[in-house]
Amino acid sequence: MRKDKRAMEREYWKAGNMLYPVPAVMISCQRPGERPNIITVAWTGTICSDPAMVSISVRKERYSYDIIRETGEFVINLTTNDLTFATDYCGVKSGKDVDKFKEMNLTPSKSKTISAPGISESPVSLECKVKQVLELGSHDMFLAEVTAVSVDPKYMDEKGKFHLNDIGLTAYSHGEYFKLGEKIGSFGYSVKKK
Repeated sequence: MRKDKRAMEREYWKAGNMLYPVPAVMISCQRPGERPNIITVAWTGTICSDPAMVSISVRKERYSYDIIRETGEFVINLTTNDLTFATDYCGVKSGKDVDKFKEMNLTPSKSKTISAPGISESPVSLECKVKQVLELGSHDMFLAEVTAVSVDPKYMDEKGKFHLNDIGLTAYSHGEYFKLGEKIGSFGYSVKKK
């Protein structure tokens, strides 16, 4: 069988970030005495399980950058299909100009371990304390310890199990938002005895 020469060749582009999909999350933050703010971040991830640590990368010119740098804390709020419009809005509007909580009808929720509020409408909020800032170039990476996690009890069953995969989580890929779809496997299924 003869292979198409074009199918065997790869096209090379300028180096760039094409690691998709990624979570689209809303980061809430607040300076003492000021209104809380929200920034949308797609460059976020888990970096350690013990202690629980995460990272977010933020451009220095973003309004929330200085708030997070000065306070050393923020909340990662997971987003759902119902929150996608607000997630996008909070990523394109500046907190210098608008009150994003008010404009998107979102409710600040009191955090347990930090001063920055979470977002009540988010199914999961991770309270974070910055441990280190890595200055990288276009973005600085905030490495943070997760100090508390709050969840919306409506996603818990009568046995106390939290059904994270049933809440309609949102992902971001190459400029577009997607709802997560059908389950295609579970961790370890490739080696599980039949």
